[in-house]
Amino acid sequence: MMQSHIRETTTVAEWVSLMSIKTREQPRHYFDPEKLEQLVQSIAQHGILEPLLVRPLATDQYELVAGERRYRAALKLGLPEVPVVIRQLSDDEAIQLALIENLQREDLNPIEETEGVLQLLAFRLKMPVQAVPALLYQMKNALEKETDARNNVIPKFRSDQTLEIQSVFQDLGLMNWLSFTCNRLPLLNLPNEILNAIRSGKIAYTKALAIARIKDESQRRTLLDRAIDENLSLNQIRAYIKAIKPQPNLQSPQFLVTNLYRRLLKAKLWEDPQRWTKAQALLAELEALLDQESQNHIT
Repeated sequence: MMQSHIRETTTVAEWVSLMSIKTREQPRHYFDPEKLEQLVQSIAQHGILEPLLVRPLATDQYELVAGERRYRAALKLGLPEVPVVIRQLSDDEAIQLALIENLQREDLNPIEETEGVLQLLAFRLKMPVQAVPALLYQMKNALEKETDARNNVIPKFRSDQTLEIQSVFQDLGLMNWLSFTCNRLPLLNLPNEILNAIRSGKIAYTKALAIARIKDESQRRTLLDRAIDENLSLNQIRAYIKAIKPQPNLQSPQFLVTNLYRRLLKAKLWEDPQRWTKAQALLAELEALLDQESQNHIT
């Protein structure tokens, strides 16, 4: 992926001292302890099957570009050496490869994937991450105004930024920019406690999304804590939400009128001449009542 932006180099693995590898801030900030321990056990039994990607620094010193989980597992096991692929990479190339490697993880949840794509777009566009969503929404609005939505084509303006965004999504092969803007960006508007729980791997994305639908903050936090502590299933969470959902007052005027309106639409009385004649008489009485009420307000 994105080979046009990275210089071609050999991929022959070499063995280097683990202590000779330095780390830098990586795009990925959370590592699930349980999954990391599983990797530790796998490496202890089978070794490191995929080399780490590093770039040379000073003599016999390297900087980790991709493979931090394997690096951390190797540290836990106290391995003296690890297999690596050494590439001559600029700072920009190293950052881009780290971002791409993070996006190619199989266990990436939609929140992490969304944030990773935004980081990559920000890097390629050379703009702050916070400014990228506004640009994507601008493209979406232009598309809706200037083109037939069924064609799903790019708007008439073809700025360098627009073309770069298209290129990123085409290379990643995850989804197109419009789908990302419509379906993924809204996820970042979830309540902070929900976002943090998903990012830290405390709760599955599908469970967290169900909890996020609770409007009351206190009830939402209570259920989130309980779901994490008791490892509630999605069905249990849905049952809890149904139980705390306020029930309508079946005798309230608003409910009676709304319910009658829905039943009238469903019944389609106008399709039966006899029933429609009777309904028209009742509707005329209602209209007269409403007209009288309007006149009272005027006077």
